[in-house]
Amino acid sequence: MTSSTRTKGAAMWALLSLAIGSFGIGMTEFTVMGLLPEIGQELLPAQWAANPDDAIAQAGWLISLYALGVVVGAPTIAGSVARFPRHRVMIVLALALTVFNALTVLAPTFELVAASRFLAGLPHGAYFGIGALVAADVLGPGNRAKGVAFVLTGLTIANVVGVPAGTYLGQQFGWRIAFAIVALIFALATAAIAVFVPRVPGQPGRTLRAELGVFRIRQVWFALATGSVGFGGFFAVYSYVAPIVTEVAGSPQWAVPLILVVIGLGMTAGNLVGGHLADVDLRRTLLWGLGVLALILVVLALTAAWIVALAVSVFLVGFVSAGISPAIQARLMDVSGDNQSIAAALNHSALNLGNSLGAFLGGLVIAAGWGFTMPPWVGAGLALIGLVIAAIGYRVEDRSRRRVQALAPAHVPAD
Repeated sequence: MTSSTRTKGAAMWALLSLAIGSFGIGMTEFTVMGLLPEIGQELLPAQWAANPDDAIAQAGWLISLYALGVVVGAPTIAGSVARFPRHRVMIVLALALTVFNALTVLAPTFELVAASRFLAGLPHGAYFGIGALVAADVLGPGNRAKGVAFVLTGLTIANVVGVPAGTYLGQQFGWRIAFAIVALIFALATAAIAVFVPRVPGQPGRTLRAELGVFRIRQVWFALATGSVGFGGFFAVYSYVAPIVTEVAGSPQWAVPLILVVIGLGMTAGNLVGGHLADVDLRRTLLWGLGVLALILVVLALTAAWIVALAVSVFLVGFVSAGISPAIQARLMDVSGDNQSIAAALNHSALNLGNSLGAFLGGLVIAAGWGFTMPPWVGAGLALIGLVIAAIGYRVEDRSRRRVQALAPAHVPAD
């Protein structure tokens, strides 16, 4: 069945099935951040008894290991499975996410939980990348970025509902309950994908070696750098939003989850709007989005002492950041040639590198004693650098196109 013959209802059920899995990915990636004290207390009792801060810091390795799994798994898995039918690949990836998150629930020691978190990160990028290709096929020409945005909606809604709920339940009933819920969500996604996602062929004959040829394309590197640096601006703030709320704005601890919900609402709205805008004009969406993100982060840094202004600013940061994401994904798919599977997945490697970069640089300025208002300034700088990289990439592309056109033989009409 081709995209042109599918009913709108069937397409929406297929996209909803994929979005359930992305909701689970949002929960498994971000819920752990709010449960580090509970994890450290249970799995690292000796360190906890000596110094709880050290135990929490070591538990934080679980975040880094998940991100490492994403970076490693996205290109290798997506490249290796490019030749297989995409709907079957999505079933296997959702099943793997189910199993690896169940291992997190059952693992008795910190070392085994750490291994399970790395494994859980491996299918992350391939799920989103190949899911984006399936969504683009389901909706048909002219709606590619909308399909990508719909699948990513599960991730953004997870930040509104899933992450706060998982954190609360983990605090009340033990951190493992949160990952048990995540495993059940992935099991539901597996069943839904098997039932509702139509048969989508892969690229027969494609091999991992052939897919890795994407790294020979200069514009792919520009797009990856744009995502990893520019999106780092968002994570420079997101990683330290709790101390910004309590230390800078002077608000109570209970205000932190509310601000996180506000960010999630902004991300959800921005993702949907960004998908539409990217389909209309991808270049302007990407360039203007990065510029506006830098401006909003400056406003946030200047007004963070007032909780209402802070709430408005973080909503806009979430809105613009999520609005850029479908554009980066679509840009990678545009410049990757025949290497669609691996290019679509590489976007999530780039975003996780941005996660690490933003959090690291934000922590660096805090450790230097410059205060909790400095991470937004760092974020603004990263967004501007991302804008410059994107602009250079487009300029190089335009020059190459003009050069090819100039060298092309003139058309001579026949007598």
